Amino acid sequence: MSYILTTECKDDIGLIAKITSLCHEHDLNITRNNEFVDKEGQRFFMRTELTGTPSDNFLAQLRQSLPIGAKLNLYGQERTKVVLLATKEAHCLGGVLLKQYEQAFNIEVQAVIANYDTLEPLVKGFGIPFHLVSHEGLSRAEHDSAMADLIAQYDPDIVGLAKYMRILTPEFVSRFDGKIINIHHSFLPAFIGAKPYHQAFERGVKIIGATAHFVNDELDEGPIIAQNVTQVSHAQNAEEMAKIGRDIEKTVFCNALQLACEHKLFINGNKTVVFS
Repeated sequence: MSYILTTECKDDIGLIAKITSLCHEHDLNITRNNEFVDKEGQRFFMRTELTGTPSDNFLAQLRQSLPIGAKLNLYGQERTKVVLLATKEAHCLGGVLLKQYEQAFNIEVQAVIANYDTLEPLVKGFGIPFHLVSHEGLSRAEHDSAMADLIAQYDPDIVGLAKYMRILTPEFVSRFDGKIINIHHSFLPAFIGAKPYHQAFERGVKIIGATAHFVNDELDEGPIIAQNVTQVSHAQNAEEMAKIGRDIEKTVFCNALQLACEHKLFINGNKTVVFS
């Protein structure tokens, strides 16, 4: 059997040796290992790919040998459960559904929830449950509460915002803290908020991009996971930039979900540690 062990704790002397030695004692073969130390924050991060059969007390023994408060997870081959939120735009949502259909990454899209029914035919074409939770006649807090209650029924590992064009309340964010991944159609921290391609056009930029990030209470300022850019010129207006940007958004969003399902992401304050 193959497993992925993730470790996050306060930095200390000999952590790698302690972890690898215990793996050896439990007859676990290390096939790949990545580690990183945040020297300013004194935090240690490690991702270890293993083969073998861990005993029931493996994690308990490992926790005893590491600094107090260590965060340990041992993942098998189970799929990462994802609920996607959407509005009307199809490109990011369709990109994820197609990759799942092709078995290109190890996720299970449990459901798609949207505040319009525009994308229902696309979602049902892939055999995925679609839920409409209209925002009409509801306050933002009421709508978010209804969305959150429905999401909670699926108990996902990740909530993906596939061009979900609504600002989330702090209550919603805290309910799924560390689980919400958004795609923003600009190269953050530039052009935060609405209509970033129009902002970019007004500034005469020569590159445009997209950013996938974890969501926190600050609009478009959560820890960045992945980014990409492409060149544009003075000859392209805001609408043309938006068309060009859709392919980047789709690629970056899928890349972020790929990293999540491979357990290569660690939140480190307002940054991320991303192992390739």
